[in-house]
Amino acid sequence: MNASLSFLQELGIQAHNAGTWIGGTSFDHSERITSSSPVDGGVIASVSISTPEQYDRAVAAAHEAFLEWRTVPAPKRGEIVRQYGNLLRQHKEALGALVSYEMGKSLAEGQGEVQEMIDICDYAVGLSRQLAGLTLKSERPDHFMMEQWHPIGVVGVISAFNFPVAVWAWNACLAWVCGDSVVWKASEKVPLCAVACQILWNRVAAQNNVPAGLSSIVTGGVEIGVRLSEDNRIPVVSATGSTRMGREVGQKVAARFGRSILELGGNNAIIVTPTADLKMTVTAAVFGAVGTAGQRCTSTRRLIIHESIFDKVIEAIKSAYAQLRIGSPLLAENHVGPLIDEAAVAMYLSALDAVDAAGGTFHLRGGKLEGAEYASGCYVKPSIAEVQNDWSIVQHETFAPLLYVMKYRELDEAVAFQNNVPQGLSSAIMTGSMQEANRFLSACGSDCGIANVNIGTSGAEIGGAFGGEKETGGGRESGSDSWKAYMRRQTNTLNYGNALPLAQGIVFNI
Repeated sequence: MNASLSFLQELGIQAHNAGTWIGGTSFDHSERITSSSPVDGGVIASVSISTPEQYDRAVAAAHEAFLEWRTVPAPKRGEIVRQYGNLLRQHKEALGALVSYEMGKSLAEGQGEVQEMIDICDYAVGLSRQLAGLTLKSERPDHFMMEQWHPIGVVGVISAFNFPVAVWAWNACLAWVCGDSVVWKASEKVPLCAVACQILWNRVAAQNNVPAGLSSIVTGGVEIGVRLSEDNRIPVVSATGSTRMGREVGQKVAARFGRSILELGGNNAIIVTPTADLKMTVTAAVFGAVGTAGQRCTSTRRLIIHESIFDKVIEAIKSAYAQLRIGSPLLAENHVGPLIDEAAVAMYLSALDAVDAAGGTFHLRGGKLEGAEYASGCYVKPSIAEVQNDWSIVQHETFAPLLYVMKYRELDEAVAFQNNVPQGLSSAIMTGSMQEANRFLSACGSDCGIANVNIGTSGAEIGGAFGGEKETGGGRESGSDSWKAYMRRQTNTLNYGNALPLAQGIVFNI
């Protein structure tokens, strides 16, 4: 365990924590999850697993809270979210440190994740005064048509370990201002981050006398996610994770005619053209590939480089990799921290063997790091492998710092490589050509939900809708009109005349 865990005390985290919360009330259970840090292997604390009865109680409370919350004016709902954002500002360092220590990302990235929470709070506050519908012209005289958006109910959120707090906030803050309540099932690998967020929310909720079930958390493994997915009381389920998990969630939610917001796997590529700025390319590629130890859904997995500059780009990236410092993410001088657990390390090593078996060429071959500094067993050295795009191992997402590189001759060929994978989350092109940039962004270019020019694949801003196509799930979170996923649409027609003309000119005489 690291020398100081004062941030746990600041956030109200104890050695033993209840895993079920309905607002400010917690419910404990003897069966527990132990949270250990991949940074040093230290046990941080434990969290109880929600029983079926506790789960049902949380969802029932969330539904009751929704019935009251939906009647509160949206700007008033936004005011509560504003206060939560301000409280996050006060505890940004502490919560960011917990994110870093429990998940393993760098301290700067942990702080950045909390900043994303603050940003979405700010966005949601503004949105609370802009939940607009449409007015429509009727074909009938003395008639008025409009479209309204109403709160939909309880929103279930299933989040992944790699972003322990931000993705929940993307969903929760929008859901709250839209008039919904939220039940959160966090990853069992990072349960303490959820407890901390709930504890902070409880302070705001108590000061404003909001309904108890407006924010609840349930804790456990796959069985809790299955309950959320199959629960008719939850009209919307937002799930972040693997494509395999999302396929199961999507099918279960669809079977009951619910609505799912899926943000799943990525196999993100950067195309590097002959006119690309080399320094910008190296920065984008290296951070994209090794940031968060390659455990972002937007991490750069593939680098598609024009054959005329391939050797130059590879040498520049290898030079940058040689300068990477791997170690505790709590130390600012380190660039790369650990993978989430030893199972992730085994998966990474298996992927390296699969590249070998397929005939790949390693420009840098990493592996598991040994020594006192890496005692948790979760640290690895990044790899760069030259491959063919259609190989099975390349077609699958490896959640680790494994960067695939390949050559292309013509831009259309590069775009085809970019698109010819099952996933469709993030993509980028590095170019100095306006024509190349615009072709990449056109209907004939990238098929991903995110397409960037002269920045990397990793990361996103709050104002834009986040999500992707194909096996990435098709869902959208955060900005633009993503708020509509948390509401139900209603078309209204109002007759202010003294007759009842029918549509399409139909005459019905009585």
